[in-house]
Amino acid sequence: MDDSQRLSSDILERLERAEQLKLAGKHDEALKILEQLLIEDPQNISALEEVADNELSLERFARAEAAARQAVTLDQGSYTGFYILGYILSHKEKWSEAVQLLRKANHLKPNNAEILRCLGWALFSSGQRAQGVVTLERSLNLESENPLTLCDLGVAYLQIRNFMKARTLFLRALDLDPGNVRAQECVQAVERLAKAVRG
Repeated sequence: MDDSQRLSSDILERLERAEQLKLAGKHDEALKILEQLLIEDPQNISALEEVADNELSLERFARAEAAARQAVTLDQGSYTGFYILGYILSHKEKWSEAVQLLRKANHLKPNNAEILRCLGWALFSSGQRAQGVVTLERSLNLESENPLTLCDLGVAYLQIRNFMKARTLFLRALDLDPGNVRAQECVQAVERLAKAVRG
């Protein structure tokens, strides 16, 4: 094994370690590893994407945005970078800009349930309701056990007054995650709204 292979093997091991820490919710520990990698190589796209993802999990949006922006500047194929930038714009309720970036992420990485979930929500929220619901349904087909997608799709159906479908989705989210406060609140909202409509 030559020096460059040894080096790339070391980098991959450290990226893998950072990923494991991220999945365990140890974002600050993961960031220490990633920031060291970036000191050694500021052009490391994978490390930039992972920094952005960890910062997003910690709700440090400015830092997540800076890392994602750097990733897409260095690599126009960084679907993670475009996804994170789109997610942050959604969080700021800048729906049409979010849709553009999330569409780009989806184009680069088709059939990714998380990208489709965010794209569907941004489409729905930007007024493209039918397309939003269809996109959220696609996300749910790819990942049927995701309480976030179930709740997003449920809220979409709630807003278009399909109370039965909304209630079913929220109850399924609660089956998967009984402590899900959003799903609990949504079930109550469906029941109140349905009652008010029956009135």
